[in-house]
Amino acid sequence: MIQQYTWLDVADNTGAKQAMCIQVLKGSASGWGKRRLRTCGVGDIVMCSVKQALPAAEVKKGDVVRCVVVRTKYPTRRADGTTVRFDTNAAVIIDNDGNPKGTRVFGPVARELREKNFGKIISLAEEVW
Repeated sequence: MIQQYTWLDVADNTGAKQAMCIQVLKGSASGWGKRRLRTCGVGDIVMCSVKQALPAAEVKKGDVVRCVVVRTKYPTRRADGTTVRFDTNAAVIIDNDGNPKGTRVFGPVARELREKNFGKIISLAEEVW
């Protein structure tokens, strides 16, 4: 479950290492009125600020980027009753069309990305859980 101010590892080769969620674009909202808390899970899109990056990289520190969440520490329940939980929260930087900016995706990604039309990320990933 990702919300505002959550730190995410960047799981691609754009040069960013860590990013902080500044806004949840596609997710669920809980609460009421002004106190509404927007949270998201695997396959949802968030706006992030890059906090750590390599010196000579495509993405610089301080850039605001769109990301899709590929791993969460919070367990994700599947339709068959199983749950999947990862060790870290991670995201992949995408462009406005939903395609990844990087050419490689590191670490495992959740199978739920296929249902949310992120097939390109699934094909670049090392393993799919």
